[in-house]
Amino acid sequence: MGHPVPDGQFGYLRLKTLGRRSGRERVAILGYVEDGENLVTLAMNGWAEADPAWWRNLLAKPDAAVELKGGTLRPVHAREAMGDERERLWALIGGHTGYGDLDAFAGSRTLRIPVVVLEPRVA
Repeated sequence: MGHPVPDGQFGYLRLKTLGRRSGRERVAILGYVEDGENLVTLAMNGWAEADPAWWRNLLAKPDAAVELKGGTLRPVHAREAMGDERERLWALIGGHTGYGDLDAFAGSRTLRIPVVVLEPRVA
């Protein structure tokens, strides 16, 4: 797991959520970019239309944890970016290599892709 690097690449994190039905810990590996203290990712289920399970888990229980490079565990609170913030973060993510042409991809879907902000929280 690592932080984004200066050449515009995105980093990877392990997101640890609780299953909304099972209550068991679930882990998803996600690409992210940094926006100040916040970590930002997209709620995509690969190229499928449906929202990913990890996003549905966060909608039910937004407090989670992320594991970053070196095993650092950070408690976070998830929320969906809206309005101007969403547009700014969408452009930020789109500027990182590895995500491809997000606007073209988004145009091929019937559902809007949520931009997810993982804010630091006190454990």
